[in-house]
Amino acid sequence: MPTGFYGTYTPRMDDKGRVTLPAKYRESFKNGVMLVRGQDHCIYVFTPEGFEQFAEAAINAPITDERARGYQRYMLANTDEQRPDAQGRITITPRMREYARLTKDLVITGIGLRMELWDADEWAAYEAQQEAAYAAPERGLLGT
Repeated sequence: MPTGFYGTYTPRMDDKGRVTLPAKYRESFKNGVMLVRGQDHCIYVFTPEGFEQFAEAAINAPITDERARGYQRYMLANTDEQRPDAQGRITITPRMREYARLTKDLVITGIGLRMELWDADEWAAYEAQQEAAYAAPERGLLGT
């Protein structure tokens, strides 16, 4: 089983909001899928274990910190647990679809410890915007 998620996949969403996970990674999601509203209007896709690691700091944030409470509430209230069906499909709720502006054509990207689910047009625009920075990264980016 892969230890991280990589690559780009282009599934289509059906009329019921179902999306098929990449076949290569279905075994990784056999215990469930955690969907989280991500930054940049995408949806983060985690294994349950990956989600626990990702959310640990927010879950354990001090309730006396107003900013931490706001982040914690927003993130955890906008997390959805799914179980893939026999065909490896998950259902994206209408609220999640609206947040990420999803249409039928989607992109699923592997981002190491998570996958991200994007509307295909939104991903194309984001990727084009990032290309110049990737081609000529700033000194100090990623510790380099």
